[in-house]
Amino acid sequence: LPLCFPEKLWKMLESGKFQSIWWTEGGKCVAINKDLFEMEVLGREVCQQVFNTRHIESVIRQLNLYGFTKVQQDFQRSASLPEFLAEEAAASAHSQILYYYNPSFNRAHPWLLGTCKRR
Repeated sequence: LPLCFPEKLWKMLESGKFQSIWWTEGGKCVAINKDLFEMEVLGREVCQQVFNTRHIESVIRQLNLYGFTKVQQDFQRSASLPEFLAEEAAASAHSQILYYYNPSFNRAHPWLLGTCKRR
């Protein structure tokens, strides 16, 4: 049987083969570097495709259909101007990184994966 979307996502995260997607927050969230993901995962040859799409919007739609919610990462800002400007530059680099959370998709609790159902 073909794997469902959450199973494919889990296998990608656990494989260590992809630089564009990783666990964060102690395995509670999924982080996706949007630009790198489009090249590394969605830009693969047809015979090596992980998902049946080449569009990040389709992957995001699947995340939403399976109960994932987008999470904003909060950054503490420094009071000194040079440090603040450096932090702003780092934050803009992070804007290409998407964070998603699903209570049933947790690295420490793989048995919950079966409860990730399509809405």
